[in-house]
Amino acid sequence: MNLPEAGALLAAECARYTELGWMRGTSGNLSVRLSDDPLRLAVTASGLDKGELTASDVVEIDATGAPVSEGALAPSAEAGLHGRIAAVSGAGAVVHVHVLAPVLAAERWPGGVELRDLEMLKGFGRAAHDDLVTIPVVRNSQDMQALGDAFEAGWRADTPALIVARHGLYVWGSDLRQARHRTECLEWLTRFIIEA
Repeated sequence: MNLPEAGALLAAECARYTELGWMRGTSGNLSVRLSDDPLRLAVTASGLDKGELTASDVVEIDATGAPVSEGALAPSAEAGLHGRIAAVSGAGAVVHVHVLAPVLAAERWPGGVELRDLEMLKGFGRAAHDDLVTIPVVRNSQDMQALGDAFEAGWRADTPALIVARHGLYVWGSDLRQARHRTECLEWLTRFIIEA
């Protein structure tokens, strides 16, 4: 996939999340893998209204989140965490949205959000019954290295999500569609446990 193709996909996905109210203002960011060796991602640019993105509002970054070439647009400040998640998990896409239910769940269960015996867990590729899924929760930081270290310390190959306390949700998958489906499922799951 080239950068313009990735930009078109990312803009369309951002518009979808904006309609859901999960990318308010200029918040949130998405990335998609462009290449493996070396690892390159296309990530949404910083400071833009995600509901108005165009295919050119993306930046190519390396595994550390640094832009590959000079340009007028800056990558999201959280690009380094996207790079770390993609490098560690092998993800083809990473979604970061500021959806409320997971943040509230992390506030209630700061040691990890436990999910069990809920049909929507199938959306994570997990069993609907007798399968404890714990979504890791990490403290918020503006230091992407610190957030990346916290992510990696709690990473499990069978749990493609991370909640950053008082901030938002990161979910990843093989592509943007799978990452979106997992994000939608996790929003439902955390809303259920908060409201039940």
